Amino acid sequence: MDSSGTLAVVTGAGSGMGRAIALGLAAAGRRVAALDINTETVKETVEMVTRDGGEAAAFQLDIADAEAVSAVRDDVVAQHGPAGILVNNAGWEEIHPFMDTTTDFRVKSLSINLLGAMSVSQAFLEGMISAGNGGRVVNISSDAGRVGSSGEVVYSGAKGGLIGFTKALAREMARYQISVNCVCPGPTDTAMLAGAPKKLTDSLARVIPMGRLAQPEDIMHAVRFFVSDETSYITGQTLSVSGGLTMAG
Repeated sequence: MDSSGTLAVVTGAGSGMGRAIALGLAAAGRRVAALDINTETVKETVEMVTRDGGEAAAFQLDIADAEAVSAVRDDVVAQHGPAGILVNNAGWEEIHPFMDTTTDFRVKSLSINLLGAMSVSQAFLEGMISAGNGGRVVNISSDAGRVGSSGEVVYSGAKGGLIGFTKALAREMARYQISVNCVCPGPTDTAMLAGAPKKLTDSLARVIPMGRLAQPEDIMHAVRFFVSDETSYITGQTLSVSGGLTMAG
């Protein structure tokens, strides 16, 4: 797979890690379809890409709406052709003790953090397989899905499911020369973490061996590794990007 000029679909591209990933892939020569539930912020991402000389287009999408996923896929393919790269980055969380969570809360978390990635993957893999040129799928999970996180029990379960989904999908897609890998960020300096108490974020920085929170660009570099032409033989893998806070054995 020669990925120069390849269309890269990035969900949750309107801010944080998704924006950094979209900018990073565009800087590496990929065309970017930037998808996000927030129309204004995803347009800002596209403006940043084009200002830097890249090529990108914005699409509004709630990944929890399976019918909307299919409709947006059709729009993307009609305008830009099939994707060669898919990055399932969109996610959502709120910190609550598990015993305080409601059914609606649990359904929302699973719909966005797990089922949404499944819907988007199925939608865009269809064209990727038909094109016959191989491809790359990178799922953004979380170290919460690897080791568990207090106050994030439902989120941890959903992200753990995303890791299992990655491994199983990698087995099925290997015959098409499509790799499927997973990036697990540790605590990252994004809007999602910005709502946490400063005492918590300061304590996290102290216990991370590298001495700081991850930046969105740290996650982007891991994604660019997995979608590079040199990593075609790597699939079904989970890469933790946590400054050493969690270490896979």
